[in-house]
Amino acid sequence: MSRKRVKPRNLERKKISTSSLKETKFDYPIFCFKYLQLNSNGDYKFYFEFIKRLNKLCNLTWNEINVSQRHGFGIEKLPVEQIKPKLPKFITPDVKYLLVFRANGDNRPFLGLRKDNIFHIIFIEERFGDVYNH
Repeated sequence: MSRKRVKPRNLERKKISTSSLKETKFDYPIFCFKYLQLNSNGDYKFYFEFIKRLNKLCNLTWNEINVSQRHGFGIEKLPVEQIKPKLPKFITPDVKYLLVFRANGDNRPFLGLRKDNIFHIIFIEERFGDVYNH
């Protein structure tokens, strides 16, 4: 009876290099909360629905978002002059508007800035009228 040899696997080809990660192109939004100006009123159901909305948005491409209706999964521009709370210091004078998404099904918004595929969330309007007049 002959013995069969098992060839050792080349584990090197299974590894993912960091350089290949840098070259990956994402076509969906990545949400960042680093600059969030949080003023919560404790509406936890709202935030649960908000997380579900973010999950749905992450499954869309930026092209799909750009052609969606503004009260659906689309966006709209809001001039910074219309925002009630004081703008954070990191928003420079050259910023003329923030982008508005709907945070849940009842049209309460969240606002922020987009840089490439990253959307920096700055304001979440838990109650209508807290961030801007509708």
